[in-house]
Amino acid sequence: MKRFWSICLTHMFIEVYLLTQVALIPVFIQEFHLSLLEASLVASVPSMVQLLMIIPSGFLAEHFNTGRILSLSMLIEGGAALFLSQTRSFHMLILGVSLLKASSAIYHISGLSQISREAKLEVMSRSMGFHNTLGCLGSALGVLSLSFFLTAVGWRGVYIFWAFPILVWAIVTSRLSTPGEVLPSEVAVDRRALPTRIRALMTAGFMIFLVAVGLKEFGTTGVSTFMTTYLVGVKGLTEAVASLIFGLGPLTGIVGSLLGGYLGERLGAKRALGLAILGCIIMLPTLILPIQIYLITLFYLIYSTLSQSTYVPMNTLVTNLTPARSRGFGFSAYFFTENLIASIAPTAMAGVISLYGLPYFIQFSTGFMVAGMLALQSLKALRSSQV
Repeated sequence: MKRFWSICLTHMFIEVYLLTQVALIPVFIQEFHLSLLEASLVASVPSMVQLLMIIPSGFLAEHFNTGRILSLSMLIEGGAALFLSQTRSFHMLILGVSLLKASSAIYHISGLSQISREAKLEVMSRSMGFHNTLGCLGSALGVLSLSFFLTAVGWRGVYIFWAFPILVWAIVTSRLSTPGEVLPSEVAVDRRALPTRIRALMTAGFMIFLVAVGLKEFGTTGVSTFMTTYLVGVKGLTEAVASLIFGLGPLTGIVGSLLGGYLGERLGAKRALGLAILGCIIMLPTLILPIQIYLITLFYLIYSTLSQSTYVPMNTLVTNLTPARSRGFGFSAYFFTENLIASIAPTAMAGVISLYGLPYFIQFSTGFMVAGMLALQSLKALRSSQV
């Protein structure tokens, strides 16, 4: 139990900077004199770096002590945050954000693999819910503190502020287990068995699940990347107010994560995921309507709650659709798919915006969510006993 909550707290810290970069896109455009397409590189290039880190992170999760991996992710994140607080060029900004994304990849596969091994199947959704709740709390704290620093000392202050508790936590997590302790994820692996373990993932159910995740993620990535830009450029809000509304989204994700865990236990992970995506499809287009700021805030928060609730059943489905001995590689494939899409979607969405206008990214995103929900329905006939 101590290890579980340590993993959850690490998740909170790793997600502190999850949304600060995209929330700052309007600020970056002004400070570094960027076009919208150039600004999209803040999201797409670091996502590509995270993508490249997925497979190595899977091997780390299968071979090394969990505490050391968590500590390593915290050290990289804290160092990257200090680096970003001092950067004065756009290229160095992308480098710093890329390091943050690398730390996220190292953490997630190890942390989720460990939880999936230790938690009992009947409480898996609940465990994933608590894990995701702490992550949502972290991302909310990051963006809400950004709103304060934007009006007080500038955006670089948020990176300095969180760097020090992150580095302190790196020391704490390094002591989670002693060097001689043998854990389920740290048992010596027979390298000759690796091809067999990877082939075990090549099932029709898991492949269809990855397709559904990719389509859904294309839509949600577009929304998270350009929402503050939309609120400033189309709805006429100030950058600070737009960041505040955007920051409330992850805060409601705390409720969304608990909701996702509850629905996953009651309805099954597949059905809970489908209902959450359907809710996003209904709520997102309401932001196009000519409505007051309080309704914009309300509708966006409902959308964000539903969007955040999808990650709990998705993590549970990875556990259900992959054998225990291949769990680390299963999460690697899952995050590889997510980050492949996350590295492509911002630039593709920027192209759509350049051609048709800023409001059209909402319709484009909604269409991909619909496609993801339809692809998810194919899982019923394939692995109904597990989903």
